[in-house]
Amino acid sequence: MKTMKQTNLWMLAAILTFCGSAAFASCAANDDNPSAAQPTVQSIQERGKLLVGTTGDYRPLSYLEADGNYWGFGIEMAEKIAERIGVGIEFVHTSWPTLAADVQAEPQMFDLAIGGITITDARKETMLMSEGYLANGKTILCRATEADRYQSLADIDKPEVLVMVNPGGLNEKFANQNLTHATIIVWQKNEEIPNQVAEGNADVMITEITEAPWYVQNDPRLAAPLLNTPFTHGEIGVLMPKGQDDLLALVNAVIAKMKADGSLRQLHEKYGLVYGYE
Repeated sequence: MKTMKQTNLWMLAAILTFCGSAAFASCAANDDNPSAAQPTVQSIQERGKLLVGTTGDYRPLSYLEADGNYWGFGIEMAEKIAERIGVGIEFVHTSWPTLAADVQAEPQMFDLAIGGITITDARKETMLMSEGYLANGKTILCRATEADRYQSLADIDKPEVLVMVNPGGLNEKFANQNLTHATIIVWQKNEEIPNQVAEGNADVMITEITEAPWYVQNDPRLAAPLLNTPFTHGEIGVLMPKGQDDLLALVNAVIAKMKADGSLRQLHEKYGLVYGYE
């Protein structure tokens, strides 16, 4: 007859054996179905759509038309990510001043943010950022008739030069740090600034090499004289909250595949952007 102590030991051994078998089965299932080990991706699949935060004010990366439709380089990247997960997509409006807060909001507003978001150490400290999919750097837009006037930061950094920037993003930060003598004007809507410059309400717009070519191509009144010699060099990536490492790995896999199969280069060419991944 078993003693109470023997019975307890037998039950403990049985529990350990069962748990070990369950863990093994779980690992085996994960090998066959990687998404089973990816809580964020699995949650998106169960929801049936990828929630994407974007500003919709940054041609040609992310722009919201009056009819409610988004278009742009970043929008197509988001669609590729959703396709890889096997779900639909829903775009959620965010803004440059509230971007970081929106990404980290509780409850979560969206799964990731895309569209002209520069990879920085500061962002990587508090959030996750993907590998770069688009080279960028700070440059300027000015009136075509005054292109020869602005050949350096020193040419811009004068009290009589009206420099316009959108609020809350890296353009405003760059202007405040590097243009201490120029007159800086903060304009709420980024997409309106090129026209403000063209009409003479500002002299210079601080922008990116990813944005400037589109406006030059579509408005002959504008020029980007320093397009090939940007003030900074960086990359644009996908931003998301910490704790979503499985989604980050998937996004990086999409970017790597697009670089390898040539589709990322094709997307650059479609939007007239420089391909910086030779």
